[in-house]
Amino acid sequence: MPRNKRLVVVNVTLQGKEWDYDKKVSFAGRDFRLIRVGTAGDIKAAEDLVWQWSLKADAIAVSGAREAQASGLYFGDVADIHKVRGTTSRVPVRDGSMLADVLQEWAIRHVQAEMPGYFNNARVVVVGGTIQQRTIAVLREFTANIDFEDPMQRVDVPTSLNVNPVTSAAAQVGMFSWRKTPDLLKEAAHLPAGWVSDKLAHRAAKDADIMVGSFAELMHFGLEDLAGKTVITNAVSDGRLAELASRGVSLVIDGTPRPFPFVAVTAMFEAMAAAMAEGDEELATDDLIAMIESTGMTPRLLRPNGDGRKSRFAFVIHPLSTQYFKNVEALGKVASLPGMGEVVEKAMAYIPPFVYSHVTGITSPTGAEAEGWLISVGGTPKEMLAHSPEFTYSRLLDAADLAQKLGAQVMGLGAFTKVVGDAGVTVAKKASIPVTTGNSYSASGALWAAHAAVRKLGIAKVDDHGMIHGKAMVVGASGAIGSVCARLLALVTDELWLVSPETAKLLALKEDILREHPRAHVHVATRPTAALPEMDLIVTATSAAGNKVLDIMKVKPGCVITDVARPLDMSAEDVAKRPDVLVIESGEIELPGDVHMRNIGLPKGVAYACLAETVVLALEGRYETFTVGRNIEWPKVREIYQLGLKHGMKLATISGVRGVFTDEDFDRVREAALAARAALAAEQAPAPTTARRASAPRTATRRTAAAGKPAPARRSARKAT
Repeated sequence: MPRNKRLVVVNVTLQGKEWDYDKKVSFAGRDFRLIRVGTAGDIKAAEDLVWQWSLKADAIAVSGAREAQASGLYFGDVADIHKVRGTTSRVPVRDGSMLADVLQEWAIRHVQAEMPGYFNNARVVVVGGTIQQRTIAVLREFTANIDFEDPMQRVDVPTSLNVNPVTSAAAQVGMFSWRKTPDLLKEAAHLPAGWVSDKLAHRAAKDADIMVGSFAELMHFGLEDLAGKTVITNAVSDGRLAELASRGVSLVIDGTPRPFPFVAVTAMFEAMAAAMAEGDEELATDDLIAMIESTGMTPRLLRPNGDGRKSRFAFVIHPLSTQYFKNVEALGKVASLPGMGEVVEKAMAYIPPFVYSHVTGITSPTGAEAEGWLISVGGTPKEMLAHSPEFTYSRLLDAADLAQKLGAQVMGLGAFTKVVGDAGVTVAKKASIPVTTGNSYSASGALWAAHAAVRKLGIAKVDDHGMIHGKAMVVGASGAIGSVCARLLALVTDELWLVSPETAKLLALKEDILREHPRAHVHVATRPTAALPEMDLIVTATSAAGNKVLDIMKVKPGCVITDVARPLDMSAEDVAKRPDVLVIESGEIELPGDVHMRNIGLPKGVAYACLAETVVLALEGRYETFTVGRNIEWPKVREIYQLGLKHGMKLATISGVRGVFTDEDFDRVREAALAARAALAAEQAPAPTTARRASAPRTATRRTAAAGKPAPARRSARKAT
């Protein structure tokens, strides 16, 4: 065939005539005349057209059976399209199935490579049939959460696809003989099963992340549930894209390239490749690959509503005490009976994990979005300690399986679940999805809260650059969390004291800090006693397990103490002794967006830092095991803090042993501290008869407590949302 000959390729389709065209184009170094002829569901007309054009065309494409069926134009068997294809052997007649397999797989793998983890555990609903086989097979590499619109009609879906049992229950009855059933009986039998299956599929679609199907099939299924979803489809025209945009679709993955101003279906491209093939050899996959490479054809990734990415997370919570059960409507009456609280507590430790709350509305300034689920395990800390770590591990792994089915791409461990046993290491190794404890952001959040508390208290000077002009101390500086806190404080304080009995580790840490910040003033000590009265900010991060690590009576009035140890280094009794000292244990994070979440004991839209870390990872698309074990890495603390700022995380509240601090709490501590300092200065002032100039007030002594006594103790300010 002369290479300068214009090749004629005709697409005979069962779809409507309104999109017919007759165009001249250049493609892959050849000139073509491309013709589309619609038959509006008339299969006899399609057969006639194939025969007629076989006398004039170089290749023929046949298409549109399923689309015509979904549009109500064709009511026959979709398999009859093969009869149309077999009408002639004079010229190649192609249906696009070979090229569709290549393009569908390529499109999905392209997205997964460009946006790692995009399809991980995604909830998928397929509203097409056989033409989506390859799409389904590839998606199953990344997710098992695949549902089908109507399995009763998907008679040619291979059994190896393992249709989801929820939506396929009806399809399992009589499937063997379904192909042989007359059409009228099929229609009659389909009505009840189809109705049930359709309801189930629409329920699945409401929560789905991915919808798969041709545009006609999506229209037939209904487009009301497409907001925020990804649609995998083909042959998307400008009009179709506008319709999907109006439905709020986030991403359209169009497996059909569009090198021309008009839309050509996959079957047309395959027929063009057949027309260009030399000799009488059957079209091979290599021919299609050569055409793709020579023309630069690529899948189309369309974002009709702007750039953005929606990720999914899960976070594990648990009741902290029996009081939780008394506040639960179903259990409250039983748990409140004499002696039944402990019984309920023991029984609840064995219940399977369940969804406590669906979390929605998280939106980053970058445009990224996240949704998630709070998954509760029933054990209180008391019950977890009463069992072996393996007992808790098994429930956390069950929670991970539930998270996977919900579509979560990363899971966080909250409260006691992140410290039991080996602090998440075993769970992370065995879980079906990546796991993080959130401890990197917890450490960062605690220091964030400490810095904000010093500024808010207003006693120690904080300049416009955030430098605290005062002295700071880290007790337990040789530990994983303590060393991280030390590195952070070295950036924002005039002097830093590192305290730990592990002298060698302290010296090594000091060297590291000075290497990073040569102008820092760093001291080391094995005990806090000597320098304690001089400190404006103290961080305790020991593993003392409740043993006393410092004498709070020797602390300067107005000092801020941040207790990041778990269990806490500072007891509630000790804290109550010093109303002129601010003792904080955590900083809570305000999540970006209009967040909707059930009450977790914090104001609306506010989360614990460990939960916020999970959210940050989701927003960033970092579906990975980030923080596990008892060693917290300084680079990760720094990284998660920066990522949090990027995605709009803000310090929301500062909490102590009695709950969230209010402005009134800060006012009371400030007044008590200033009064204690004034009393101490007056006590240390020289007698009036002396001629000597009054010396500057010395630092606080153990008599400081008496000076601060008149100030009232801080009330609990923890508020429910």
